[in-house]
Amino acid sequence: MIAPDWAQPWFAPYREVATPVLARLAAGEQVAAALGHERFEPDGPRSGGYEQHVAATGRVPTRDNAHDLFNGLVWLRCPGFKAALNRAHMAAPPATPGRRGPLRDALTLLDESGLLLSAPAPLRQALRAQDWAALFVGHRELWRSAQALIVGHALLEKLLAPRKALCARALLVDDVNAPVLPAALAPADLPPLPVLGIPGWWPANASRGFYADAQVFRAKRLASAPSMGGLAC
Repeated sequence: MIAPDWAQPWFAPYREVATPVLARLAAGEQVAAALGHERFEPDGPRSGGYEQHVAATGRVPTRDNAHDLFNGLVWLRCPGFKAALNRAHMAAPPATPGRRGPLRDALTLLDESGLLLSAPAPLRQALRAQDWAALFVGHRELWRSAQALIVGHALLEKLLAPRKALCARALLVDDVNAPVLPAALAPADLPPLPVLGIPGWWPANASRGFYADAQVFRAKRLASAPSMGGLAC
């Protein structure tokens, strides 16, 4: 179904959990079974929405496609974080008709396009300001002390074919392996981060000219609207 390049830094953290899953897929199993855990079940009729079903049953409806495969791999790699997202969805204030509310919007951004980032203060400040020159050039050496882990399954799927415009929504944490989900969260709390701009993640970004593309590395005033698709920042 998929053939990730495990040398890429966005896939590397998932290699261990993915290896037996991909072997079972190659043997003909469907995604829900190949994930190898009772948490996953084939998608089908259910009462209530997706999040309600997960909360009520502890089981994750899983379709036989790459999108849901990556969702399952994130569950296997980061079960506590995924469970926290589900609990937060269930605890969110009721949505008004036609609107999900800022908390649910933020949770969905994390689920689909999220990236956990542990980084020194100057990187955090530059990211919040969308000061790309400071973030990627002026403070470039500080990325050696940073950790980044993509947890957005839609973004992982898109990164099967990397494009410069692909953008994560970053949650700043102390430890990417033990992230704490804030009780209050809105899309504005998740700054956009062009993933191929991360030093060491893409050979072309060794050139400063890589960051001169204003269609990707936009000024903050041009990036106020949240994107659900993990595209340009």
